[in-house]
Amino acid sequence: MTFDDVRALALAWPEAEDGKSYGTLALKVRNKMLARLREDGASLVLPGIPADERELLVENRPRLFYFTDHYRDHPIVLLRLSNAQRADVEPLLRRQWRALTSKKALAALDRG
Repeated sequence: MTFDDVRALALAWPEAEDGKSYGTLALKVRNKMLARLREDGASLVLPGIPADERELLVENRPRLFYFTDHYRDHPIVLLRLSNAQRADVEPLLRRQWRALTSKKALAALDRG
């Protein structure tokens, strides 16, 4: 996947929009970070991943998921875009979107 692929996926959801975070391209929901391109241009920063889940992701799929000491104390996992497929990204991204979006937008999407 590329960031453009992730962007197209996320922007299909209500309240998702383009943004910037730490000087990089980002996706936001209600001015909160949904995901962002890491400074290396090759990885996606995915917030909303608790430490125990992150550990499992990194342990079970190290070619795809990783983290650095900088993110150790944060609920974030890093994802190598070149090794990712939509099925890897969408569930994590959707979960974070659902946590950030308004109840109204969530209800509208769930209704269909």
